[in-house]
Amino acid sequence: MAKNLFILNDPPYGTERSYNALRLANSLAKAEEVRVFLMGDAAACAKGGQRVPQGYYNIADMLGMVARRSAGVAVCGTCMDARGIAEGELTEGASRGTLAQLTEWTTWADKVLVF
Repeated sequence: MAKNLFILNDPPYGTERSYNALRLANSLAKAEEVRVFLMGDAAACAKGGQRVPQGYYNIADMLGMVARRSAGVAVCGTCMDARGIAEGELTEGASRGTLAQLTEWTTWADKVLVF
């Protein structure tokens, strides 16, 4: 089984990079191992309680779908701090991460996809 690491950098809304990354991660997680690491503005993707207009995608829900497929989901702790996101505000399935964890996940992965 292939091991895939997704590293997301873009914000949850305003561009479609994180949206498309999570679409692919969710699809791959059906057949392969997937881990997702959120950095920079992508840290906001894991903020729980997002309310979006009806008919618009909810990036936290999409992240939760990936997490429920037993994928690891981590958020850069430094990036969380810079954006005022507390660990208790993270959506279910996401946890505070570190650069050391990202390093470990990078060596674990067969493929690293950066969005």
